Amino acid sequence: MNILVINCGSSSLKYQLVDMNGEEVLAKGLVERIGIEGSRIKHDTTGKDRVVIEEPMKDHKRALELVLNAVVHAEYGAVKSLDEINAVGHRIVHGGEDFAESVIINDKVMEAIEKNSELAPLHNPPNIIGINACKELMPATPMVAVFDTAFHQTIPADNYIYAIPYEYYEKYKIRRYGFHGTSHKYVSQRAAEILGKDIKDLNIVTCHLGNGSSVTAVEGGRSIDTSMGFTPLAGLAMGTRSGDIDPAIIPFIMDKENLTFDEVNNMLNKKSGVLGISGISSDFRDLEIAEQEGNVRAKLALDIFANKVKKYIAAYAAQMCRIDVLVFTAGIGENSDSMRERICEGLECLGIRVAKELNDGVRGIEKVLSKDLTATAVMVIPTNEELMIARDTLELVSNR
Repeated sequence: MNILVINCGSSSLKYQLVDMNGEEVLAKGLVERIGIEGSRIKHDTTGKDRVVIEEPMKDHKRALELVLNAVVHAEYGAVKSLDEINAVGHRIVHGGEDFAESVIINDKVMEAIEKNSELAPLHNPPNIIGINACKELMPATPMVAVFDTAFHQTIPADNYIYAIPYEYYEKYKIRRYGFHGTSHKYVSQRAAEILGKDIKDLNIVTCHLGNGSSVTAVEGGRSIDTSMGFTPLAGLAMGTRSGDIDPAIIPFIMDKENLTFDEVNNMLNKKSGVLGISGISSDFRDLEIAEQEGNVRAKLALDIFANKVKKYIAAYAAQMCRIDVLVFTAGIGENSDSMRERICEGLECLGIRVAKELNDGVRGIEKVLSKDLTATAVMVIPTNEELMIARDTLELVSNR
């Protein structure tokens, strides 16, 4: 069965066509600058040269038309016709409390996704546009929604309820939701597979570290706590996001700087994190270079990031009594050996030890970084959210 995975952003679209018989990627690509001058598609078909398609795309429907044309193109396509695409899996950022698992899309599901747009106003609307465009272009093809928040719906109430008047949860569903769920689910399951153990017997902490970062406690295969909250702003200090701060800082800065709420919200989301601390960049590679050149604030930004991750790991160790596996994934987690070492340093009391010779130079591959088989297994596992979406889509469509 061939499954097309679609991930729509506000002006971008990522896609993969996966043959689920061997979980082989047949084609993948990135659409950039939808609705903006200079729009293009970078399309890769396995075994063929990359093709860059530069053509105006006024909206997501036109972008998807061009994607589907590329997938079936006689020269650089992966299949001969759209009939060979058996299902489409859509990444949806926010499912609220409505979805604890992936679902086949129908009118009722669409209503719920639209309702939850108020919880993710920047993300759900483009996801909806992508679904509607696919339904119009491929009306007979089954569609599945896979939610970033679904994996975290197993978090218990004492971890997701905020200490504000309970009526706001009842009225507006203000609570911890968590994000990156598809990634946390994939790498925790993959860790158990690599170790040859039943995930139900493991306590795992997964660190999805990139420009947006989150840490999750996975107990027996179920998320029981995660660092992001009502929005992706909470938790760790990130590339440009502040992470957890004293909420009283917000009205204080508004008063002192004569800023509107929107201006402060923009500052917390786009001007804070390691960018705000360092004053240099939100890219951790730039900060590592600056640190080596003696930049004190770059070093401080990296230390703060590592310290925040370390605190969450320790907190989850306390919740679960022990950590059997610690997993690093996403751009920083997969590629920065120095940040992995920085985070693990000082966690020896929890049985977390990284062997320097196993860690140094490891980038983007699956690898166990620890030697002590009686302690925590520390691992690097490249995330594969698209494959997780394809797997969920296959399971639902096969069981129709």
